[in-house]
Amino acid sequence: MFLSLPSDGRAESREDAAFREELQEFVRKNRPDDIEEAVASGKKITRPVYSRWQQILYAHGWAAPNWPKEYGGTGWSLRQRMIFEEVMADMDCPPLYHHGLGHIGPVIMQFGSEAQKTQFLPRILDTTDWWCQGYSEPGSGSDLSSLSTPAVRDGDDYVINGQKIWTSHAHEADHIYLLARTSRGERKQEGISLFLMDMDMPGISVRPIRTIDGWHHVNEVFLDNVRVPAARLVGDEGKGWACAKYLLERERLPPASVSQLMRQWRRVVRLLDEQRKKASLRDYAVLDNEMLTLAARIKGVREMLALGIDGLMRKEPLGGKPSALKLACSEIAQTLTRISLNAIGPLGTQQFVREDETPSSAGLWVQNYLFGRSKSIAGGTTEVQLNVIARLLFGD
Repeated sequence: MFLSLPSDGRAESREDAAFREELQEFVRKNRPDDIEEAVASGKKITRPVYSRWQQILYAHGWAAPNWPKEYGGTGWSLRQRMIFEEVMADMDCPPLYHHGLGHIGPVIMQFGSEAQKTQFLPRILDTTDWWCQGYSEPGSGSDLSSLSTPAVRDGDDYVINGQKIWTSHAHEADHIYLLARTSRGERKQEGISLFLMDMDMPGISVRPIRTIDGWHHVNEVFLDNVRVPAARLVGDEGKGWACAKYLLERERLPPASVSQLMRQWRRVVRLLDEQRKKASLRDYAVLDNEMLTLAARIKGVREMLALGIDGLMRKEPLGGKPSALKLACSEIAQTLTRISLNAIGPLGTQQFVREDETPSSAGLWVQNYLFGRSKSIAGGTTEVQLNVIARLLFGD
C-alpha cells in the first residue's frame, strides 16, 4: 500500500490501547469469513448478515455499546464506543443496525412505559425484532414538523391514515416507530405523537422505491385505517416532538460514520494499487493526490469527533459540530466513490448490475458510487446543515 491513513496524533492511554486489543482479538476469533468478505467487497448488507453478527456480539455481552448496563448494554464510555466503531470498521465487520440500537431503543428507555421496555428492549438486543422509522412524508422531509398524517383517538385505539416515504428497511422490518399528528397547536411541533406499530397490522402496506443504484433500500409505507392500541403511544399524547429530538440528540456525533470513512479510504487505496498493476501505463498521480488530501480531511473529522466526545463527557454543548461533521463526512464519502469510479475506468462502469444479479468487483464500485449520491440527502440535507450552522454563527 503506497499510502497510509495518518493517526490523529493523540497518545492513547494504556487502558484504551488494551481495550482496542481486546476488541481486535475478539474479531479475529469470532468474525465469520463470509461476513468479512461481504463487508470488505462493498456488497449490500441485509438483515440476515446484520442479525448474525449482532447475535455473535449479543452472546459476548456486546450487543448494545451505547446502552446502559441496566437494559443489557455494555455501559461503555463515549470514547470506548468510538474505539469499538473504529476496530469494527477496520476489521470489516458490519455496522450495528441503528434503528433499534441507536434510535428507538434509547427513546423507549427515556420515554416508554415499563410494559414497553419489557416487551421491546430485549427483542432489539437479540435481533428478534427489526425496526424501521416512519418519519418523512411526501412534502415533509427536511421540515419534519410539517408532517400531517393524522392519528385520531377512538376508544382504546388510535386510527391512523396517511403515507410515509423513504422508509429504509421497511420491507424487512417487524415494527415501525411512527410520528403522527394527534392535534394542532400554535407551533408546528405541537400535537405530534410517537407510536410503536407492528408492520403486519391490518391496513399497513409497503411499496418499494427503486433508487438509481438498482438496489432495494427504501420504501413507501401506506396506512389505511390502521388501529393502534393506545398502549403503543410513547410518552404523552402530543409530545412526540420531544421524543424525536431526543432520538437525534442521542446520536449527535457519528463515530460509526467517521470509522466507515476510514475503512472506505483504505478500500479505495487497495483499488488504486490493484488498478495500477493492471494498467501500468495509466497515470494515477491526480487520484493519488486527491487521496492524500482526503487522508488529511479524515484526520480532521476524526479530531473534530474526538473533541466533541471530550466535550460531551464534560457535558459541554456541541454547537455546530454535528452539522459540520455531517457535511464533511458526506463530502468525503462522495469524493471517495468518485475516485473509485475514475479508477475502474469506462470499461468498469459498464459492469453495473441490479441487486438480484451477481455483481462483479467493478459493478460493486459502480453501485457504491450511485448509492453515495444519497449521502448529502439522507440524515439531513446539505442545505439544512448549512442553515443550522448559519443560524448558530449569525443568529435567526
